[in-house]
Amino acid sequence: MTTRTIKTWAWVHKWSSIVCTVFMLLLCITGLPLIFHHEIGHLLGTEVEAPKMAEGTPHTSLDKVLEVARAKYPDRVVQFASKDEDDDNLWFVTLTPTPAPTDDFRSVAVDARTAEALPTPRFDEGFMWIMFKLHVDLFAGLAGKLFLGLMGLLLLVAIVSGVVLYSPFMRKLDFGTVRRDKRTRLKWLDLHNLLGIVTLVWLFVVGATGMINTWADLMIKYWQYDQLSTLLAPYKDQPTVPVAERASVQRSMEVAAAQAPGTKLAFIAFPGTAFSSPHHHTFFLKGNEPFTSRLLQPVLVDAKTAEVTAAPKLPWYLTALLVSQPLHFGDYGGMPMQIIWALLDIATIIVLGSGLYLWLKKGNPVHEHKPRTGPEAAAPPPHAPGQAPQPVGANAAARLEGAP
Repeated sequence: MTTRTIKTWAWVHKWSSIVCTVFMLLLCITGLPLIFHHEIGHLLGTEVEAPKMAEGTPHTSLDKVLEVARAKYPDRVVQFASKDEDDDNLWFVTLTPTPAPTDDFRSVAVDARTAEALPTPRFDEGFMWIMFKLHVDLFAGLAGKLFLGLMGLLLLVAIVSGVVLYSPFMRKLDFGTVRRDKRTRLKWLDLHNLLGIVTLVWLFVVGATGMINTWADLMIKYWQYDQLSTLLAPYKDQPTVPVAERASVQRSMEVAAAQAPGTKLAFIAFPGTAFSSPHHHTFFLKGNEPFTSRLLQPVLVDAKTAEVTAAPKLPWYLTALLVSQPLHFGDYGGMPMQIIWALLDIATIIVLGSGLYLWLKKGNPVHEHKPRTGPEAAAPPPHAPGQAPQPVGANAAARLEGAP
């Protein structure tokens, strides 16, 4: 590359990194506990566990479960219901003041066998909730998500420009070299470059999937406008079905399951909520394999008649969203993958911190350095590759939007 080209790439790398570094550090730090959110929940005592009973104890009707949940909060409406991901004997029912999306929600855990309400902690408060909200939207709703998405885009620009700069500035050093020098800044520079290039692919994947996750709300709204509006044309101008006039949800669930054999329930969206229509219970079903368990098949069941009216395939962009979410925070491979994700996250924190340190301690900007000869010519610029992940967590009832 010519000197002019290197200067241009150095400018791009420097400013894309500077703008997003603080926010990427925040996302790395908040994302680290989210990787182990289930394990931390057990340690903090915020995980709900069903009492032990004889294996094979039959489950009660879902209608009874919903009745118990509504009795706990009679002034609220049911938005979602889902089985616990790890325990089929637990139902979680989410209730809100209205069917509209909101952070004001209450969750009720109900034993699927006895229909008894279990002690349920508040999921909208505490350390993990704060980490989750900071990581997902900075407590700023959709605007916060889109802002973090922009920071994710700058992260990808910094990665690409860092890769371009790595070769011309590191070609005279053996890979993995961290020079022993009295100058602290030079040691951090080599460490920054080494960790940046080692974590390159992971950083790009996690950064890209994190950016995709920030678009979830817009993707869902477009899906509703583009596809659901056509399917719901026969129901145009009809009011939302009142609770008293709805068919058995248990019966509706059985009908939906028959529509997609070989699947199991992920969650149920009730009439009028963001993932359904005013006239349907929408059942989101998932496969039984590690990969297919991340893909959802919606089945719309008429809330009055308990008849299936549509089972549309999710469009490619929502499929990409669903695949990206578990890949983003290491949900595919159990504990070994979580540990790898955590180690790479820590390495990224070092990359970001060292990059910030190098910028604050720099003498002249990279693009003002004149070409050198001799041993010092191998020194790389103070802004070699260094970026951060954006792991995001979501429970079964809100995987598509990161909502409670």
